Formats: sequence, structure tokens, C-alpha cells
Amino acid sequence: MSKMAFVFLDCEFGGLDPELHDITEVGLIVTDYRLVESAEAQWRVAARPDRITPESAKMFGYDEALWSKAPPLREVLTEIADLLPKDAKVVPAGQNVRMDMMFLERAYKKCDLPYPFDYHVIDLATLFYAWTLVAGTTAEALSLRQAATQAGLLDANGVAHRALADARLTLECFRHYVGRLGPRDPAEVVPPLPGSNADKLA
Repeated sequence: MSKMAFVFLDCEFGGLDPELHDITEVGLIVTDYRLVESAEAQWRVAARPDRITPESAKMFGYDEALWSKAPPLREVLTEIADLLPKDAKVVPAGQNVRMDMMFLERAYKKCDLPYPFDYHVIDLATLFYAWTLVAGTTAEALSLRQAATQAGLLDANGVAHRALADARLTLECFRHYVGRLGPRDPAEVVPPLPGSNADKLA
């Protein structure tokens, strides 16, 4: 486990389809397996205006003047790889992180660059759901906003929808919920199925 590192990351996109939309921003925080931080960074990514939907542009605050100065995708992907530890499996972590990895996998392949991440992922949504079972509460949604709200980590402005800010909030949610997962009788968390051996023994 000591040879495993995590990258809490968040990407902003021009939309939700990697075939039609560009990555516009990447933010990441590198930690060891104990969630001790070692690096963080954020990049705007040069994106084609025709591959950014109006809804997405409004969500992450797209400004054509700012993004016109952003580095190209290949440069950002190279800098990301250079920032990651070379002596550990680097596991992506985040909120709905499969979406981020879908865009990043396609980007590294398109740029003909080695993919630097492990194939495992750790997702906040799963941890948050597990916590609701242990805590005996209800998950109204599996979003970052919901997880952060129940953890008391959101201010009045809510989720900023900037890559590094969302990566930071995700990491703080991980720390919050991991610290509150205490042992309980499994039957208190997930009741046995009717007719099962566990049900007969209860």
C-alpha cells in the first residue's frame, strides 16, 4: 500500500461527450496512501470554442480572452505526467471520477502519450454512499454538493465549478467521511435478505 499514490483530480469540459467536447481545465492534488499531500496544480487548457456548449461555458466561467492564452492539451498532459510520482501506482480519485478519466484516457491516446494512471479509481460517491449506510441517513443525491453539504464543508457560495477548487473539496470530503466510518454490526447497516441464514439467526 505504501507504493500507492492518489491523485484527487477534477476536469472541466466543454460538454459531456469526449467525442464532441474538449477538456477546458484540469486541477489535481497528489497525496500518498494516507492522504498526505505532496503537490497540487491547475491548468486551463486551450479549447476550441465550437467544442464548448453555452451551458458548460457558463458553469465553469469560460472567458475566451483567458483561454486564448492557455497551453495546448499535449503540453498540459505532459506536465501532469511529470508531476506524478514515478515510484508508485498513481490511482485517480475524485467525484464521478470515471467521467474525468474517460476524457483523459482519450486525450492521452489522441496525443500519443503514455497513460500515467493506474486502472483502479476511487470515487467519493461510493464512499459517501457507504457513510450514509453506516450513519443511518439517506443520500438524497450522490453529488459533490450533497456530500460536501452533509459534511458541513460548503460555504454560502456552494460548489465553485473550478477544477482545483472541486478537487480540493473532494479531498476534504474524503478526509471527513473516512474519519467517520466506524465499525458497526453489518446487520444494522444492511439488513439480511428475508429467508437467509443471517435472517434466521437474528
